[in-house]
Amino acid sequence: MDTSFKPTCRIVRPGSTYDGKQGLSYFAGISAETVGSKGICMHLLTMPPGARAKAHLHENHETAIYCLSGQAHTWYGDRLENHVILHAGELMYIPAGVPHLPANLSNAPCTALIARTDPNEQESVVLLPELDALVEV
Repeated sequence: MDTSFKPTCRIVRPGSTYDGKQGLSYFAGISAETVGSKGICMHLLTMPPGARAKAHLHENHETAIYCLSGQAHTWYGDRLENHVILHAGELMYIPAGVPHLPANLSNAPCTALIARTDPNEQESVVLLPELDALVEV
């Protein structure tokens, strides 16, 4: 048996970053690309003050967010008609296929741990440019 393909535990030190389709820069974490995961990705995101993502959704994949520090505003819904503020210590769930747009409207960075049921995090991202103008920040 070839042991090079046997699943094993891995440590990832989030040092490198990548630019997501959403317009934010993420710290590389757990994904198909970094560790060969099959059903999940998890990474860190720090939004600087004034940062805003592009309106988007994740097709067929759920998202769980834990805010480590700061706060993030998120507009969500078919026309981004709903608004919530996620504070440090709180968790947020975004169902698959729900349009959303997060932004950091504060004067401090906002850092969050994000997990999705898509091991190839960026493959399920669908940009919704027709919704971007609905939110003014």
